[in-house]
Amino acid sequence: MTETPLIGDFRAEADAPLDGARIGVVTFPGTLDDRDAARAVRLGGGTPVSLWHADASLHGVDAVVLPGGFSYGDHLRAGAISRFAPVMETLIKEAGAAASSAPLPLLGICNGFQVLTEAHLLPGSMIKNDHLKFVCKDQALRVENNSTAWTAQFTPDEIISVPLKNQDGQYVADEETLKALEAEGRVVFRYLGGNPNGSRNDIAGVTNEAGNVVGLMPHPEHAVEAGYGPDDSTGMRSGTDGLTLFTSVISSLAGGSK
Repeated sequence: MTETPLIGDFRAEADAPLDGARIGVVTFPGTLDDRDAARAVRLGGGTPVSLWHADASLHGVDAVVLPGGFSYGDHLRAGAISRFAPVMETLIKEAGAAASSAPLPLLGICNGFQVLTEAHLLPGSMIKNDHLKFVCKDQALRVENNSTAWTAQFTPDEIISVPLKNQDGQYVADEETLKALEAEGRVVFRYLGGNPNGSRNDIAGVTNEAGNVVGLMPHPEHAVEAGYGPDDSTGMRSGTDGLTLFTSVISSLAGGSK
């Protein structure tokens, strides 16, 4: 099936080594943004591969995205049930601390970030927004760490804008963990222009020690195509800042990081 954009093809220019990068996108019951994440992978120059939560096999993919949504209706806690899916058991082995010297790049977006904290692939936890309301807006972020597999093509302290939509978006952790994250440079994204959900230290995204696992609450997959992203200096709905996460990991893979 051929997919034709409504406005134009803003697919990143990819050299031959990038063409074979296969990025898995996991679907849980209640996932909303798997199609958007798959399109972001495609526009970034990779090949999206659908992964089902109940299938433990990763089907030979080079990296994985856990997309946003409300997996299992957020029952118990957001991400608490999804954490025990067969695909997550494999991801814990392939991307976690016990993985090989070339651990699998893994990105969690919104609900995917919640799943990563529940699986202890990332520290901290997500709770209800401090104002107890669902928030949906374009959000300014500062890139605090551009040395991860998912942020390598950003410049240090780059300011970007991507959509934010959540109700359980408040990132919390104990003081010791927060101090370690700050000291080790593991805060990847930080909110600018006001804290939208009460997250500690204005944290919007973090990484693990190896830099292969990244989680963030805002949605980069909704800022990958001109005409559908946030407003920016080039025009209304023209922002494509989120695409850089996907081109970054594909470029990292081509460079032999996996």
